[in-house]
Amino acid sequence: MFKGLGQMGDMGKMMKAAQEMQEKMAALQEEMHQMTVEGESGAGLVRAVATCKGELRSLDIDPSIFSGDDKEVVEDLILAAIKDAQQKASDRAQEEMGKITEGMGLPKDMKLPF
Repeated sequence: MFKGLGQMGDMGKMMKAAQEMQEKMAALQEEMHQMTVEGESGAGLVRAVATCKGELRSLDIDPSIFSGDDKEVVEDLILAAIKDAQQKASDRAQEEMGKITEGMGLPKDMKLPF
């Protein structure tokens, strides 16, 4: 009987830890809407700022890339900057999630459903 009580205590600790992790994850999800990363292309001629959730916030385009008839080059630079920002956002999100899982004693590279 006493053995069973010990297991119940462990279960309670696990449930509490899971709840704490869920709360930290929810808080992080909110924070990631505010955290930003900057992607760039063309050696900084095009810069894209996105949240860590991947939402594009702004584009900064150096006017020098508009000279000439290289419309496709300009479009490629814009897309490359956005993709760079989105990749950095994804990397940052995984890094932030890793901090939480590691703090909970779980593997840092554990993939969570977010």
